Amino acid sequence: MAAGVTAAASLTTTGLLATPAAAAPEPLRNDELKEALRRAQARHRRLRTGRPSANGWQMQKAADADGDIVTTSVAGTGLSVALRTGDTETVLTHVVRRFHYEVDALGTGGEPDALEGWVAPSAVRDSRRPESNQASGTAVVIRPGSYPPGVRDCFTEGQRMVVRDILADTEGVVRWGGDDRRPYEGLFYLGVPPGDARLARVAAKIRGWSEVPGAGAGVVPDVTEPARRRRAARYR
Repeated sequence: MAAGVTAAASLTTTGLLATPAAAAPEPLRNDELKEALRRAQARHRRLRTGRPSANGWQMQKAADADGDIVTTSVAGTGLSVALRTGDTETVLTHVVRRFHYEVDALGTGGEPDALEGWVAPSAVRDSRRPESNQASGTAVVIRPGSYPPGVRDCFTEGQRMVVRDILADTEGVVRWGGDDRRPYEGLFYLGVPPGDARLARVAAKIRGWSEVPGAGAGVVPDVTEPARRRRAARYR
């Protein structure tokens, strides 16, 4: 018997050539695909309202129900809030984190209800008002009991300067309720409609800051620097 054949027989005996290939996963059968589609459509009907909030995003009937709106932790604050997942969540939690670090710490001393995100569409009195954006998961209210709608000058001049700098981070994607005709200084919401490319671009920029030393929320900048003040002035 040739040496090569003997070696092959030896390997077969030890099992080194006997390991079967991994079985490929079986594709879903047609009826399974139909059932998955049926469940997705049922979930869509259960959660969607067909009604847009003031910024054009669709209101959703529930949060944490396998839909687009889920409760998310806000890193560094110990708080959580229900928001639309993805780019919206990235941008609005950045706003909250900078507010927490630079304007006024949230949730300290057992403070209740420091943040409010999604609310049920049934709680929306007027879908034309910016606070209706909460029902689409595209808005957050900081201290809803402390900065009531219709009241101005809840912040000091220095705090307002920081708020302006935070808005500049978002390049106008986030709007502050304090700039609206009927002010709501605790409200921050998306000022762009669904599909606007600016949201994805800004969210990618914010995510990138987590990999850059000296950038992003938690690194307190000097908001009085002339360059930063000129940048902030562009988004009033």
